[in-house]
Amino acid sequence: MGENDQSSADLDWRDGAIPVSRRFDDPYFSLNGGLNETRHVFLAGNDLPQRLYEGFHVAELGFGTGLNLLALAQIATVPVRFTSFEAFPMSHDELARAQEAFPELAELSAQLREGWSKRRFSVGQVQAEIIEADARDALPAWDGKADAWFLDGFSPAKNPELWGEDLMAEVGRHTAPGGTFATYTAAGHVRRALGAAGFTVERAPGFAGKRHMSRGVLAPDLGDA
Repeated sequence: MGENDQSSADLDWRDGAIPVSRRFDDPYFSLNGGLNETRHVFLAGNDLPQRLYEGFHVAELGFGTGLNLLALAQIATVPVRFTSFEAFPMSHDELARAQEAFPELAELSAQLREGWSKRRFSVGQVQAEIIEADARDALPAWDGKADAWFLDGFSPAKNPELWGEDLMAEVGRHTAPGGTFATYTAAGHVRRALGAAGFTVERAPGFAGKRHMSRGVLAPDLGDA
C-alpha cells in the first residue's frame, strides 16, 4: 500500500461513497445532502458570503473531506484565508473518493488535492492552511484570529474532545472582535461553553429536519480579552 493509500482517518464507506469514521462512528457529511448542509450551517450561519472582504479569515475545527473549504471557495470573489485544525487527515485518495459525491465542486476539489501533501495551498480565491494536530494542543499556540469559525467536529456525544470548555474558550480568544461561529450542534453544554467564551449564542433552524443548530457573535469589547 502506497503512502497516498493510507491515513489516520480510519474510514468505512457507507454505500461505497460516504466516509464514516470508525474512531468516532460518525459520517463525515450529512446523508441528506452534505453540500447543502454546509451552505445552510456554516456559510449562512456566519452570514457568508455577505461579510467576505479581502483578507477575511475563516478558521475551522475538523477539516474532514474539505467540503466546507470547497463551499467557501465556490462563493469567495475576493482573496480570503482559511485555517483548519485536523488531527486525523484523510489521504489524497480518500479525499478524491469522498469528493466524488460533489461533482459541481470537481474543479475546486482538484486544486485542493493538488496541494494537499503540503498542507498549504490555494483553492479558488482561498489561501488555505491545514494544521495537522489535535486542536486542544495547537489552537492555544496559534497566533491567528478568525473572523468566522466553522465548528465541525464529529458529534459532541462521540467526539467530546473537540467541544470542551477549554477548547471553546480558545476559540473565543482566537476570534476577532465581532467575529462569529456556526455549528450544526445545539447541545446545551456546547452553547454554554461558547457563551462562557464571550459569544452571544443563539439557536437557529437546523438542516434537513434537524430542529436546531447554533450560531453566535463575539462581543466587540471582548475580542481582545
